[in-house]
Amino acid sequence: MQIKISNLTLFIVSIAMLLISCGEKFTTLQKEDYTEVSNSGGSTLGYSPTSGVQILIVDGFAFKDLNKNGLLDAYEDWRLPVDERAKDLASKLSIEAIGGLMLYSSHQSLPGNSRGFGASTYHGKPFPESGAIASYLSDDQKAFIQEDHLRHVLITRVESPAVAAQWNNNAQSFAEGLGFGIPINTSSDPRHGTDSYAEFNAGAGGDISMWLGTLGIAATFDPTLMHQFGEIASKEYRALGIATALSPQIDLATEPRWSRFDGTMGEDPDLATDLARAYVDGFQSTNKGNWGSESVNTMVKHWPYGGPEEGGRDGHFGYGAYAVYPGKNIKDHLKPFIEGAFNLDGPTKMASAVMPYYTISTGEGEAVANGFNKYLITDVLRGTYGYEGVLCTDWGITKNVSAIDKFQGKPWGVETLSEAERHLKAIEAGMDQFGGNNAMGPVLEAYALGVAAHGEASMRKRFEKSAVRLLKNIFRVGLFENPYLEISKTIQTVGSPAFMEAGYQAQLKSIVLLKNQQKTLPLIRKQKVYVPKRYVAPSTNWWGIVTPEKTESPFNMEVVASFFEVVEDPAQADFALVGIKSPDGGVGYQQADLKKGGNGYVPISLQYQEYTATDAREVSLAGGSPLEGFTNRTYKGKTVNTNNITDMKLVNDTKRQMGNKPVVVVVNVSKPMVFSEIEQSAASILIHMGVQDQALMEIISGNATPSVLLPFQMPADMNTVETQFEDVPRDMTPYTDSEGNSYDFAFGLDWNGVIQDARVQKYQ
Repeated sequence: MQIKISNLTLFIVSIAMLLISCGEKFTTLQKEDYTEVSNSGGSTLGYSPTSGVQILIVDGFAFKDLNKNGLLDAYEDWRLPVDERAKDLASKLSIEAIGGLMLYSSHQSLPGNSRGFGASTYHGKPFPESGAIASYLSDDQKAFIQEDHLRHVLITRVESPAVAAQWNNNAQSFAEGLGFGIPINTSSDPRHGTDSYAEFNAGAGGDISMWLGTLGIAATFDPTLMHQFGEIASKEYRALGIATALSPQIDLATEPRWSRFDGTMGEDPDLATDLARAYVDGFQSTNKGNWGSESVNTMVKHWPYGGPEEGGRDGHFGYGAYAVYPGKNIKDHLKPFIEGAFNLDGPTKMASAVMPYYTISTGEGEAVANGFNKYLITDVLRGTYGYEGVLCTDWGITKNVSAIDKFQGKPWGVETLSEAERHLKAIEAGMDQFGGNNAMGPVLEAYALGVAAHGEASMRKRFEKSAVRLLKNIFRVGLFENPYLEISKTIQTVGSPAFMEAGYQAQLKSIVLLKNQQKTLPLIRKQKVYVPKRYVAPSTNWWGIVTPEKTESPFNMEVVASFFEVVEDPAQADFALVGIKSPDGGVGYQQADLKKGGNGYVPISLQYQEYTATDAREVSLAGGSPLEGFTNRTYKGKTVNTNNITDMKLVNDTKRQMGNKPVVVVVNVSKPMVFSEIEQSAASILIHMGVQDQALMEIISGNATPSVLLPFQMPADMNTVETQFEDVPRDMTPYTDSEGNSYDFAFGLDWNGVIQDARVQKYQ
């Protein structure tokens, strides 16, 4: 659907509104594809001339007649408190409309993929064959908005900021013309990552500002930087039409093998708490302080804690269904929520939404996933801590799954229930919304089951309570007043030069110097450098997409050449620059082990070389699933190999080739790693959590100074990894290098040596 308005229509609307508004307290301006009405001292409205919405004039002010009844309903009156408006609208909605509000769409790309994950059609055809343009609504999108009453949409890849903005206007116009005119609340997972090969040029813009992930910002130990990121990201989000961030991930990273470690804010509860508070404040509070049209709702995740999964196995799969607490340390994991995201410095007070994780929290109420656990949701979160925001399940917890290692539904602990029964159980536990569900049918079935069990009045009241929470988050950010975007402003805002500069400066501040033997760094520019190519083994991701093997330069060599003279022969080089990644030690489960008669469970390794888990538990702390016939998930005595052992060989082989000349090693780190296998071959070691290569060269050449610290420990060996407790922070023996430095939490070097400043004193 593309909004098109004739010049005659624009002229008639403009003249009519000008005549109506003479002497009134508002002015009207016709934009390219919507009409803007500015109330003096009040809200600015936006509506589509094709949606059927008219303007009501009451007390000299303009209001949108969203339900087209010719009257000013309380929910349409922007002068009233959000709570009153939400309750009024919720009371008017049918169960079908509330059921639609309780849906959160599956991943939507703009335009939709032609095949595979997220595939979509346009006029019944794949996008390339349809004649549609990228900003059109897909067939599925039109169906779930109109027929299923869905109003919460998760977008992923977008062709460009302009396409995202135009899609927003098309979707908002479509929704505005339906029923009560409830706008679309578009959301996104974090989208401010870096392109390592991209070159930064001061004063140049981009598709979106490039920031490192939250773990990289955590290395700065600087909540003000996290707040700045939130402020900038929220402006870019709103310019793209995004009003809810499915972030931050504030799980405490106490389990070093967890695959989602790099999405956290580190393992220290105090640091993670301060950073969580800053992130949410930055996104939700506008320049004027409170909620407004620049605010973005945050959905903090994952309640009550996603990190302490036994053996590091992740809850997206049945083999990672259990979180365990051998150290009985639940209080540290709650701290980033209770003292951080729910205790903001700004006037929005607390994060507006919470997402529980897939896992079964062992020993905490019923042995079901957190989204079905009434004790954790109603008794603890809503009861003990008084949280009244939206609770949304993680994606797909009500769907079916056929095997323990399949990336399908994640109904852990409730596998034997029907899809409708799972929806009802989540609602009875206290949940408001279902992530990854485009279809209203199972919610209505759950309602019918609830009516049979509790009565119509009780279920209607329960559904309205969720509707009020969901609607408040849409009202707060101004979507009912004006959900439309000016495309030209979107282009100016997203990836603006100022935002690109801020992101790049943050990258410079995030690179940790771990080793600098005899002050190898910084290196004089234009010295001769040898950069060996890196082998990348074939791999398959969660969605089954295969990446073939390849050998490639680990850096953008044009960027490297702008700082140093690149040579192909190590004998001619003054130094070597080796780029690698931290060990890829697997996911903790292998079909190959099953075929050999094992239980499928294997260790996750944080070292490059072959690893045998001689120190693992004889009996797992948790286990059991209808998908397997045993409960002991031990992997003791089993052996695994990492996918990138060649990275270790690359470092050590380069050292042999270079002789006494320095080898500078740069490691892109996604989780802790054992450094003993490569440290002695390196004169200097830098680690980062995802930055542009140019930022690395700035540090190596001395244009910038390293100033940051490890937000987690680097283990001495795999023995300390196996014997640490999954729920306890900073309980490993850290690695000590040949210089005598311990790679512990809050360790880092600058050009003068070990950093000992106020940050270290505060958090260490």
